[in-house]
Amino acid sequence: MKKLFVLLALLGTTAMATEKTIYDFTLSSIDGQPAPLSAFKGKIVLLVNVASRCGYTPQYAALESIYERYKSRGFVIVGIPANNFGGQEPGSNQEIKIFCTAKYHVTFPMMAKVSVKGSDITPLYQFLTDKTAHPETGGEIGWNFTKFLVGPDGKVVARFDSKVEPDSAQVTSAIEKALADNKQ
Repeated sequence: MKKLFVLLALLGTTAMATEKTIYDFTLSSIDGQPAPLSAFKGKIVLLVNVASRCGYTPQYAALESIYERYKSRGFVIVGIPANNFGGQEPGSNQEIKIFCTAKYHVTFPMMAKVSVKGSDITPLYQFLTDKTAHPETGGEIGWNFTKFLVGPDGKVVARFDSKVEPDSAQVTSAIEKALADNKQ
């Protein structure tokens, strides 16, 4: 019986050690280079599916503002263009980069365009939206500018829908809490 408990304890440790996080995924940068999310280990990350021709596109300004405010404290935003909603991100990666830089002065990391829902969903978003793995934050992406706040361990700590402004008290208080928890 004692051997069984030891075996179960070891299996539990192994299962926890292999639990997936965002660090298990690699995207392509907007410039086409491999961008392993493991590069952000230990940081607080806000993943946002973005689009250039959406009613929420002006959120780029607020995203850049909170990135500038918190980046020195270990916070990063990752913009992930997607064309899943009304064809609102039709451009090439180069066109998206030019738009974001020229119009909103985006300096946070931008990834290459992916699909965030449907049969061609990218593996990262399959993981993020998995309701079994993430009962509190999972579920299909409803529109552009859905935001996932990820802790330093690579696990999702909060999700904010499109209508929630990035610089709202709801989002900034969650960021500040995650940053404070990361210092402890």
